[in-house]
Amino acid sequence: MHQIEESISSDQAAIKDLIARWSKAVRDQNLQGIRADHDAAILMFDVPAPLFVRGLDAYLCTWDQFFAWSDKPIAFDFHDVKVTTGNDVAFATAIGRCAGTAKNGKHEKLEFRLTMGLKKINGSWRILHEHHSVTAD
Repeated sequence: MHQIEESISSDQAAIKDLIARWSKAVRDQNLQGIRADHDAAILMFDVPAPLFVRGLDAYLCTWDQFFAWSDKPIAFDFHDVKVTTGNDVAFATAIGRCAGTAKNGKHEKLEFRLTMGLKKINGSWRILHEHHSVTAD
């Protein structure tokens, strides 16, 4: 049983590192880094339109819209990151914060929820599902 606990702990740490790399890539506007751990068949539910996108090319296009929204630097950080893992599937949840200065000069910020579904493929965790949401008013 002790080996299983170590494996789960190691997987949880690997997924937290993956999320940290991904959020840094977003802050750096590094599309290669953003795509690095995403599966080619990614399904993303997002806050702005469209309601969802399928596939890595469509996913990457959503970042063009995000980067056009604000001048650098862009804040894109997560807290309360929680990871639950099985042998080859996992999910992660977090609270995210993005902030930046819109092209009109107004400083804007947004707090949102993140949920990711991951699968271990050939020994590496891959993001198959990404969901961003905000509370409804």
